[in-house]
Amino acid sequence: MAIVEQKWSALPVPFAIDLPDRVPKERYYDPDFYRMESEQLWPRTWQMACRLEEIPQPGDYAEYEILDQSVIVVRTEDMGVRAFDNVCRHRGVRFAQGRGSKPGGFVCPFHGWCYGTDGQNARVTQPGSFASHNLEPSSELNLTPVRCETWGACAWINLDVDAPPLRQCVEPFATVLDGWKMESLRAEWWYAARLPVNWKLGVEAFVEQYHVLQSHPQLRIPGRFPAGAGSEFDAGAFAAAELQYLHTMSDGMAGMVHARDVQVAEKMVGSGLELPADFKGARAEWDRTLNDAVVGEHRGRGCDMPDLNGLSAQGWGDTMWYCFPNFFVLPMYSSATSYRFRPLGPEECRMDMWSLTRYPPGEEPETPPMPELWDHDDGTWPPIPTQDFSNLPKQQLGLHARTFEYMRLSERNEGHISNYQRVLDGFLAGYPTEKLLGALRKVNLKPLEQPVAEIEL
Repeated sequence: MAIVEQKWSALPVPFAIDLPDRVPKERYYDPDFYRMESEQLWPRTWQMACRLEEIPQPGDYAEYEILDQSVIVVRTEDMGVRAFDNVCRHRGVRFAQGRGSKPGGFVCPFHGWCYGTDGQNARVTQPGSFASHNLEPSSELNLTPVRCETWGACAWINLDVDAPPLRQCVEPFATVLDGWKMESLRAEWWYAARLPVNWKLGVEAFVEQYHVLQSHPQLRIPGRFPAGAGSEFDAGAFAAAELQYLHTMSDGMAGMVHARDVQVAEKMVGSGLELPADFKGARAEWDRTLNDAVVGEHRGRGCDMPDLNGLSAQGWGDTMWYCFPNFFVLPMYSSATSYRFRPLGPEECRMDMWSLTRYPPGEEPETPPMPELWDHDDGTWPPIPTQDFSNLPKQQLGLHARTFEYMRLSERNEGHISNYQRVLDGFLAGYPTEKLLGALRKVNLKPLEQPVAEIEL
């Protein structure tokens, strides 16, 4: 199978990707490569900073940390959303931590300087003790604003004041998730893991299906796939296998397949669902009927629910969507799981995982607390992430083997890894974001089974 030609050559990037299906191992642990990401990637990309239900009332705030930078996202008095560098303009103290509510504004705990939720300096203690040049112009005493936009029930920040607007940088991901009515999803729970791997290995563990049957043997369910030549198709066994699959995907994961949707499927089968006597017909009828049943169930509850069969007809029915560089939404039926990865060092990262679902108006749950970081091998993790996390530390260690040089990617199954890594090289080379918008549109989409694409400026 022919591999597309690399369209940006001689990039001033260490360990750049020259052959699209080969990823040099040093990109996952080299300190200089990590430094370039810290300088050229994270300060210039839109990042999901918090969910809006974390800051529902004026004065509510949530802290977002990326590398050594701390940003607070604040709900203002007019119910707007703004972001500021989390640092007092006096002597550099971080004045807010985690999440909370300060309707009267922020007070630095060190010397008492005060700021409104609009970022304006409201008080300098003992102003007469300062030389005038340290208090003038007064605008320099205000909190430094950070680019902030909202979309999909989330607040997004960008440390680059000249970056293109959010929507330009996250298409077509945003349009597809608008179709899924992402703005109507609310968090049931929020977990977080400290993974002993480079953040890109974390991302890459979830953008291909090549690993599924080996890493998740419980998903090898007889009857879910076409039988061998000459075998008779059993529609009843197929329906039973589909129910088993839904139960397995729901086990501890909620938003991956919500328990309510499993119950809808069980009711559908129990009511005497009749499927065609061939695999292809049964597959189509099962999907169509279950989609309609789930939509009917949740619209009947008063939820804002998309037309699932309509999404499938548009080509938007896939169950995983990626937004460069570190954000995922995995919608299935009524609900979704969401992932976010952030670097903690060259060989360590944080993964946040949300279970999202829909509620009738007025029945939304309390916002989950900000999570403690669990270790990757904590026994609390549900079965599927436990299996994924078990492989990652072995991979990070294996990359240091003296005889291993680069990853050999499957052009058909692992193309998304190549595609987003080459866009990453564009950022590291210092290309302006405007020049990378076309390339971003080739990675801000469904990652599963994407072929290696032609990425060019």
